[in-house]
Amino acid sequence: MTTEPCKFRFGPYEVHPGTRELYKHGRKLKLRQQAFQVLLALVERAGNVVTREQLRDRVWTSDTFVDFEHGLNTAIKELRATLNDSAAEPRYIETLPKLGYRMVAVVEKEVKEVEEVKEVKEIKHAERAMGDDQPKNWWRWKWAAAAVLGLCAIALLGIWMQKRRMQTGKKEVTRLAVLPLENLTGDPSQEYFSDGLTEEMIAKLGRIDPQRLEVIARTSVMQYKHTQEPLDRIARELGVQYVLEGSVRRDGDTVRITEQLIQVQNQAHLWSREYDRQRTGLLTLQSEIAQEIGDEIQVSLGQRPNSHKGRAPANASAASYEAYDLYLKGRYYWNKRTEAALQQAANYFREAIQKDPNYASAYAGLADTFALQGTWSYLPTEETIPKARAAALKALQIDDGLAEAHASLGLIAEQHDYDWQTAEREFRRAIELDPDYATGHQWYAECLSLQGQFKEALAESERARQLDPLSLIIATDHGLILFYSRQYDRAIEQLRAVREMDVDFPRSSNIFSAYIEKGDFATALTELEGESHRHHLENSRGAFASKTYLYGRWRREADAQRAFANYEKAPRLQGAGGDPAWMELYAYMGVDRKDDAIAVLEQEYKEHSSVPVTLKVDPLFDPLRGDPRFQELLRNTHLSQ
Repeated sequence: MTTEPCKFRFGPYEVHPGTRELYKHGRKLKLRQQAFQVLLALVERAGNVVTREQLRDRVWTSDTFVDFEHGLNTAIKELRATLNDSAAEPRYIETLPKLGYRMVAVVEKEVKEVEEVKEVKEIKHAERAMGDDQPKNWWRWKWAAAAVLGLCAIALLGIWMQKRRMQTGKKEVTRLAVLPLENLTGDPSQEYFSDGLTEEMIAKLGRIDPQRLEVIARTSVMQYKHTQEPLDRIARELGVQYVLEGSVRRDGDTVRITEQLIQVQNQAHLWSREYDRQRTGLLTLQSEIAQEIGDEIQVSLGQRPNSHKGRAPANASAASYEAYDLYLKGRYYWNKRTEAALQQAANYFREAIQKDPNYASAYAGLADTFALQGTWSYLPTEETIPKARAAALKALQIDDGLAEAHASLGLIAEQHDYDWQTAEREFRRAIELDPDYATGHQWYAECLSLQGQFKEALAESERARQLDPLSLIIATDHGLILFYSRQYDRAIEQLRAVREMDVDFPRSSNIFSAYIEKGDFATALTELEGESHRHHLENSRGAFASKTYLYGRWRREADAQRAFANYEKAPRLQGAGGDPAWMELYAYMGVDRKDDAIAVLEQEYKEHSSVPVTLKVDPLFDPLRGDPRFQELLRNTHLSQ
């Protein structure tokens, strides 16, 4: 019996040598192989110095023609960023100047026993029996042992693969990333056009064969717009085997699209085409390209191409394609998620509908815009929700198979009607129509979490993250689900990762509440002051409301009262510091004015705002749960089960 390392553990991390993977709390982290090899060398010799020369000999072999110093420094920086470590105050990797590095954390090694193959045991016994007096036969035994081991490995691999196929019975799933089409028009104002075509191509490909072909969502691939990242790195970060890249030119009514499909593993160009079409043939062309790509991928996998050709556009009139151009502009601004951009998006969707009153996608875009304006623009729901509902219903009247419209209806049922059964039904229908629709999975996960179904919610949220791994809003909502489920350390970790990508991403500010619930009030104060300073909102009602709540939970009553007094004196400016209702709730809960807090909730319920949807799960309301009025609110919003 022999042993070999199965995994190494330190802090919340696990290093798996066999698969060359790093995990944190069970979640796989992205790490380049050179950085992983450096980490493996350090954990294997935890507590001991690993010199730069040793790392060079192990990771940067003689046939690797790179700048070793630069490569090592880059690997260490990547490790520290991934492990959230600091060179000045290391928790894991310590630098010893001009010497090397040392893993200073306690590392646990898990080993597994490996039973030697019988034939190998017999060979070893024979070797011992022969002793040193028969060196000329040694090579024969060595090669015999290798042959036996090789045959055993092949046999075991075959058995494992057959067993796995029998167990899973599932089709092989291939993942594809459609990189942003490069705008070669020379006109920056045409960015909406190239971005819109990219998004439409993603949607078309996602409908080809969703059971076998997964297409990464728009938000993640747009991170690589105007970058020079190598394809293999992009593929690794997105977890895909194939990449589609191309460009678009536009000259009046003529459009030229160039596309090429690349298999990342060997950088093989499987398929390349160039199309010159009039804009009136654009939608048909997209379907044609999508089908050709889907067929090529399936052929490369040894599968029979899917005969399904997708749904052709219902209306191919000239007005329809003029409307399509306006629709692309609307989606371009909708994805920006700012108050001004959402208003601009609504204008473009309306213009598209004027050009083509039967354009279902434009109505769905308008519904999405109105549904989000209540949250992102702080507009009254009695103004936005009826418009969102009417637009979504009109979209489905024209085309009942539009996933986006069903998801919009689900969001309205959840955030405004408090009708959880309808919300779930609409979200499930959206996902059934388009299994690769990441937003549908994201909103469904939120719906489940607000009802306290955290296990199901996290599974659905993980699916959204797989489809759109670089989406900040999906990552943030995942952090909120962890927060609502009282997993504060994991919530902080998730929201911190979002802030590392965009420190000012709005909803990531919920990390402040996570620190409070954890009892880390000093860090919560640091987070609050840093955000207020960045946005020049130190004297806003939102900042004072948050300080009131923080000091109240910190049991610094005098500070809480001073912050509350400043809150009441601060000017009421729309959008300055957040939603006014949430400001009031934080301020009142900070000074223990429970009656006033319940009065705010009752008013928000009467107005059918989105505030009461968190009643069941938000820790902010824990002190109110024994109040009969709060229990009545739970019943009225159908959250008492």
